[in-house]
Amino acid sequence: MSMIRDTSGQDQMVQHKPKKLKPVLLIAGVLSLVTWAGYAMMNTDNVSQSVDKAQLQIATVIKGDLVRDIATTGKIVAANAPKAYSPEQGFVTLQVKAGDSVEKGQVIAEVESPELNNSLKQQESELARLQGELARSELEARRQTLTLNKTLDMAQVELSAAERENRRAKLSIEKSLISQIDLEKAVDDLAKAKLTFKHAQQEVELAKDTLAFELQSSQSQVARQQLVVDELQRKVRNLNVKASVSGIVGNLLVQPKAMVTKNQALLTLVDLSAFEAELQVPESYANDLGIGMQVELKMGTELVIGTLSAISPEVNNREVTTRVRFNQSDISNIRQNQRLSGRILLENRSDVLMVKRGGFMNAGGYVAYKLSGERAERIEINTGVTSINHVEVLSGLAQGDEIIISNYDTFKNADAVLLR
Repeated sequence: MSMIRDTSGQDQMVQHKPKKLKPVLLIAGVLSLVTWAGYAMMNTDNVSQSVDKAQLQIATVIKGDLVRDIATTGKIVAANAPKAYSPEQGFVTLQVKAGDSVEKGQVIAEVESPELNNSLKQQESELARLQGELARSELEARRQTLTLNKTLDMAQVELSAAERENRRAKLSIEKSLISQIDLEKAVDDLAKAKLTFKHAQQEVELAKDTLAFELQSSQSQVARQQLVVDELQRKVRNLNVKASVSGIVGNLLVQPKAMVTKNQALLTLVDLSAFEAELQVPESYANDLGIGMQVELKMGTELVIGTLSAISPEVNNREVTTRVRFNQSDISNIRQNQRLSGRILLENRSDVLMVKRGGFMNAGGYVAYKLSGERAERIEINTGVTSINHVEVLSGLAQGDEIIISNYDTFKNADAVLLR
């Protein structure tokens, strides 16, 4: 009987060798170690936020010229846009339409005033009456002057006769041809004739002065009435309303053939040769504005330089209205109410430490996140004046530093953030 053999004779001793770690597992272990070390370091440095660097705005602190300015918007307005008014009460006839071109002195409206025309005719009639009375007074003065001269001449003749009789009496008394009584009578007659002639001279002079006064009074009445007529004639001529400037008709303020009152506005005119810009400035900048400041205006693709010429003393809708006068007169292709943007240059500072303006100013400009490698640390800073593009840095940063200028609301006041 044969026996079954076991397999012990077939077994062989095999020596166990340790397996080598694959390179992939080794790299994974190193990365895990580095990650653990990084988180450990973050915990040590109080880093509680991690943000994507690509989503942030980063700017470098530089030195240069900072132009403090204000960005505004506005429109083109006519510097000279007068209104035409009705000179009297009446019915108006408009000779132009809105948008028509007009020349200075052109009749643009006519006002029909029957009352004024009737008053003119009455005063002209009164003037004619006074002129007639003046002519009659002049004739009467000539007549009275002739009578006065006649009286004076008769007195002169009587005086000459008395002088002649006096001489004859003296000669006759020497030859004893007449008595002493006749001589005395001749002397009395001469004295009487002299007195009569003297009084006649005085009466003539007084009468001539009276006539001259009355004549001058009549002339004054005529002159005064002439002024009244001239004024009414001027008012009648002004019923033809004329354009005060050359330009275009703006808005019609009354309907044709409408009844208008004295000094009622009829229409507006726009002087195309004189334009200004009207800008709206936020009231927070009102105290920084000053007459004469330089302004850059952009109308489409054209850049125009102007000067601040007027500042409104009141605030409307939290804005202050300003006027800008153009420094150049050869501006073309501009129209009334054309929209534009502007930049008012408040101040120009040289060699200023500054950084690009961004959302970080919403925090008040007292803190910033300064870049240090792959992290940003929260630091305190002081800022000064701002412009449209830059903000002045007074302290806390140096030239060449990089800071995050994005909004800091997502940082939650963390002392440091990790940039990934």
